[in-house]
Amino acid sequence: MLPLKEKDKPIVQKLLTAGCCARCVLRFCCVSVQAAYRQAQHETLKELQTFIMEKENNKVQDSAEIKPHNTELSQTVEDPPCKKAKLDPTEAVQSETDAAAMVTLKKESSVCVVCLGILQDLCGPDQAAKIAETVKAQNYEFDTLVLSVSLPAQLCVREHSCWVHVKKEVRQKGLVLDKDDVIQVKEAFKWVMQGLVTRQLEGVAVVSKSPFEVGVEFTHPNTESDCHFLAKCCPDCFKPTKNKQSVFTRMAVVKALEKISDGKFLEHYPCPPSEQSGSCTPQDIQCLHVSVFIAGRYNKFCRSLPQTPWVIDGERRMESSVEELIAAPILSAFRADGFNFSSSGREDVDVRTLGNGRPFAMELLNPHRSRFSKVEMKQLQETINKSSEKIRVRDLQIVTREAMSRMKEGEEEKTKSYTALVWTQKSIENEDISFINDIKDLTLDQKTPLRVLHRRALAIRQRVIHSMNVRFVDSHHFYLGLKTQAGTYIKEFVHGDFGRTKPNLCQLLKTDTDILELDVEVRIVAHVKEVKGDLLCFPEQVRICLWAIQNILLYFMHKIILRQ
Repeated sequence: MLPLKEKDKPIVQKLLTAGCCARCVLRFCCVSVQAAYRQAQHETLKELQTFIMEKENNKVQDSAEIKPHNTELSQTVEDPPCKKAKLDPTEAVQSETDAAAMVTLKKESSVCVVCLGILQDLCGPDQAAKIAETVKAQNYEFDTLVLSVSLPAQLCVREHSCWVHVKKEVRQKGLVLDKDDVIQVKEAFKWVMQGLVTRQLEGVAVVSKSPFEVGVEFTHPNTESDCHFLAKCCPDCFKPTKNKQSVFTRMAVVKALEKISDGKFLEHYPCPPSEQSGSCTPQDIQCLHVSVFIAGRYNKFCRSLPQTPWVIDGERRMESSVEELIAAPILSAFRADGFNFSSSGREDVDVRTLGNGRPFAMELLNPHRSRFSKVEMKQLQETINKSSEKIRVRDLQIVTREAMSRMKEGEEEKTKSYTALVWTQKSIENEDISFINDIKDLTLDQKTPLRVLHRRALAIRQRVIHSMNVRFVDSHHFYLGLKTQAGTYIKEFVHGDFGRTKPNLCQLLKTDTDILELDVEVRIVAHVKEVKGDLLCFPEQVRICLWAIQNILLYFMHKIILRQ
């Protein structure tokens, strides 16, 4: 039995007469029992017809009870003959019932005026089989899935028209019907399809929240014509955008319907909505997995390898890049459609990255595989390292989106270590450069370097060199070690960049200097955990707890030994 009440009968009659399908009738009656929508549509329609006939049958019974009383009166008082033959009340009611049945049966095979077939033939086992076939063909790795539905914007207009139509009847009966209480077409579609898809996928649950999403889209050729009047009535709601093919988006249509009055709506649009000859058309089913985030550290040992693909004026300058050498094996392993690469800072093409490695992170877009064990991640790391001698990756791991975003936090406050091989024009001795060891917290004013002026805004940036140390090589060369604030232009500090960096090494040594080689030394940072063997290193609090437990165990072991 459908969970309908006596007050729903006039609404059901009105909606069926208007050309609504059985499931849309349930929606407007605010039926939230999912099982009612999963029932076959023709069975639901029959129950709705029976539900209406109960009302008419009650009228018949009332008429039958009144008839004997009228018969007695006719025996005592003779009525004058009537020119027209009287119709028996029971026959009149029966004719009304038959008419109602004929209306509903007539509408059973037509396209619903509200959902345009979405909750009719497009919502059943055949559609579930297509969804399952697509999901299986794309070979995703998942435990659950969420079903998303994209509907043509005109359904909002048609639903509003039907709601205005029903609202008249509701007000006449002294009832209250809130538009927000009407079950959405999307919800009803999902309620019907969830169980069907689960059976097709052999038990995979269709849930409300999952990293794997299956999208079903429907379109209709008459969307523009159905919504066109709204653009005239509410032009401010419809603004053309670059990425949208049509201005009649769902959000824009809903916004316009909230603004327009019922009277103005009825002037431009039929109520109830008119019939359509064709139903909606299902588009290609789309599968999408949420992004997976990978983090680690890399060392770069080559002085002719850019961090990212180096393209100038549309022409590629280098064969490969750090980004591509790392990404290729990872994309293959996760079977992802694409990626976004980011790192904590960047080095020039001729700069090596040594030490513990520069932290990097990758967002893998639509990965078909998303679960990797620590052993598998270690194997993937070894695959990357074997693919090229120019780079080496360590601490490769799956992280959260939040961990990826933290990588960029506080970059300006970080301290970086560098080693530079410096050439001097003037002949030098060890004593000439030893004073550099005593310089602490030297503040630089660095105007945007000429070499990056094409991509960075012209500005003067203050940076601090915290400390320096020198190692004499010969009369024209020495190694310069620096600990600086992140973002310091080391090359410009050494050669001065035509006076754009002040002070600079040329001024300190009173001779022209230039940089021949530069290495950046990267230390451990908190947002990328160090991997030791197959285990991630523990956070500080956990390490303290383990240390305390270890000491307690040693204490008790010591006591046991003493007793023995």
